[in-house]
This record gives sequence, C-alpha cells and structure tokens, in this order.
Amino acid sequence: MDSPHKPRSFSPNLFFFFLLVSSNLLTFLISNTFKHSSCYLYQQTYNSIDTDSSLNTDIPLVVQPAETRDDDIQASDLDLPSELRAFASPHKLPFGFSTNFDSDSIIPPVGHPCTRFPDLLRRYMSYRVNGSCPDDEILGQKLLLKGCEPLPRRRCRPAAQQEYVEPYPLPESLWTTPSDSSVVWTAYTCKTYECLINRVKSQKSFDDCKDCFDLNGREKKRWLSTKGAGLDFSIDEVLAVKKPGTIRIGLDIGGGVATFAVRMRERNITILTTSMNLNGPFNTFIASRGVIPLYISISQRLPFFDNTLDIVHSMHVLSNWIPSTLLHFLFFDIYRVLRPGGLFWLDHFFCVREQFEQVYAPLIESIGFTKVKWVIGRKLDRGPELNEMYLSALLEKPLKNSW
Repeated sequence: MDSPHKPRSFSPNLFFFFLLVSSNLLTFLISNTFKHSSCYLYQQTYNSIDTDSSLNTDIPLVVQPAETRDDDIQASDLDLPSELRAFASPHKLPFGFSTNFDSDSIIPPVGHPCTRFPDLLRRYMSYRVNGSCPDDEILGQKLLLKGCEPLPRRRCRPAAQQEYVEPYPLPESLWTTPSDSSVVWTAYTCKTYECLINRVKSQKSFDDCKDCFDLNGREKKRWLSTKGAGLDFSIDEVLAVKKPGTIRIGLDIGGGVATFAVRMRERNITILTTSMNLNGPFNTFIASRGVIPLYISISQRLPFFDNTLDIVHSMHVLSNWIPSTLLHFLFFDIYRVLRPGGLFWLDHFFCVREQFEQVYAPLIESIGFTKVKWVIGRKLDRGPELNEMYLSALLEKPLKNSW
C-alpha cells in the first residue's frame, strides 16, 4: 500500500542559491591565494608608472621576469632582456577586444632576427628606466643591419648634444652646412663637419658617400642637367614625363645627404630619404637641411600603404651587391607603394655586363613596369677590365591594369 506522505522534490531555487554561494566562495579563496601573483604585480607596476608623477628616476624600475607573467613569451625566450620582454610581450587593451586589431591585445613589432644576437640585444636593452640611454648609436645600427628591424622601443632619453643650436631657417638651411653642435659625434671618425667635408681629400680609406657633406662640391650640380652618355637624367626632364603638378610625394632610397629631396622641395615636391649613418651623421644632416630622413635599411618593408607614392628614386644603392632574391622582393615593394602611373627612377644601377643580361634585365622586366627611359653605359671608375656597366631607367607603373 502506498504511503500517504509523498517525498518532497528538491527545490530548484534552493539548488541555484547553493551553487551561487559556492562559486563566490571559491572565487574569494582563489583571489586571496593569488593576490600577490606575478600578474597582479605586473599590473600594479604599470599602474604606478601611469599615476605616480613623482616616480624616483634614480631607482631602476623592476619588470617581472617573463616566466612569471601571464603572457605568451616562450620558454626559449626566457634569457632575453627584461626590458625587451616588457615591450614585446602582448599588452592587454584597456577596454577589451577591439575590432580594429581583431584582438584584445597589442603585440609591438620587433624584428625576429633580434633574438639571434642575444648579447648585442642585452647590451642595447640595458639601461635605467626613465633615465638616460647609453650613447650606443653604433650598437643600435649594428643590430639594425643584422636584421633586428625595427629595433625595440626603449624607455630612456637618447644621447643628445650638450648645447644644441637651432637650425638655420628655410630656405637657407637647404644649402648651408649645419652647426657642429647639432650632432652627437661619438659614433664617427670625424668630429666636425669640416672634417667630413675635407675627408675626400685627406682620407684614403673607403667611406660611404665620402664627398656628400660638401654642399659646394658635386652635390651642388646633381640632377640639374643631362650628361654622362645619357645616364644622368635631370629632375626637370623626368618631371616633364607627367602632367605638371601630378608628382607631389615620393621616396629616395639610400639618398645620402638628401640632395635629391632638396632639389624636389625647391619644386614643391615632398620626398622622404632613407639613409644609414655609416661613419657619418647622415640622418641628422638631412634633418638639419629641412627635409625628412627615414632611418631604415634596404631590407625593411617600405612603411607606406599600397598605391600611394608618385615617385621612388634610388641612385647607386640598388645594385649587384644585394642578393638577387632580396632585390626582387625590393623591386616589387617599390611597385606596391607606387600609385598607378607612378614613376620608379632607377639611377645608375651597376653590375657586370654578363650579370645584367642573364640576371638583372630579366628580373627588372618581370616586375611589370613600362619602360619610359632605358639607358645602358660603361662603368669605368674601377677600370675597364672589370667589364662593369650602369643602367639608368625611368619606369612607370601602368595606369590601367597594374594589378
């Protein structure tokens, strides 16, 4: 016989109340257990940087080792400098996921080859946070030329001139040698601009662009007239290829002291100049003249969006000393940043004649440019027995069907 008292069913509301209390208790216990974990300390450290304006700059800021941080630094990277890990590790966005980044974090870019040179990298990233950077321009450039590009950012103030003198005003600055006080000379053999100007006469050893700093020498005459068996195009004859006013912005790759950019500025055209500081303050000199330097190597992807520049120029730099595969990538990168109808002025490309016929002519023709000018001549400065040659070419990205 069934019992008259049926067992009561467990109340769903009571079950969910019990579950809620249990989960809150568990969360409380975990948060107290790990309150002083590395993640917590890491966040507190960075909060203090943002909020404490009275931070003592005489005391090095401690950055937690990567092995104790909640990020994706791999075990193989644990011997990297703490400042590199602080910069290059993923950084959580304050407001969470961003559709622009398609992520909830920012990962700052650092050249992967940086990690192949841990000793140099450790030296470069060793400094007092919020203090002065070491005077280490040679070290930074050595890393950059080894492929550590872009260099990691640092949290220190760069070496600077003790008594800086304001630059000459435009347009005077374009053709006036700057003050010696505009340069930190530690990295260079010469310690004055006078020494740099005279080194073509007094120095027997090779230096890149040895006579470039003499603005009253060859620089004064560059690109003003057609000469050299037709290899030397003038700026005005190149600009005449396009409708007036349609060449407005561009790039000069390996532009020495930026005389090309200065000539173009005199024609109301803005040119950025890439240059390294190979035993000379090229970037500082360029800026002192009143045009814009871009401190990147020929290996770096050009920092411009597709189809944007009107003209790209390069003289002597893009030649047979660059591995042919890398050169192929570089030419395609130039094609990428030029707008349809844009011009690539390949100025005095040099190689051995057999190389030109077998390698470089087919390589250049494979890119897709239209030939506007194509002039070949002998290169005799090192002797005719080497059978070297120059190519000066003016190439146009097709206005239609350039893709």
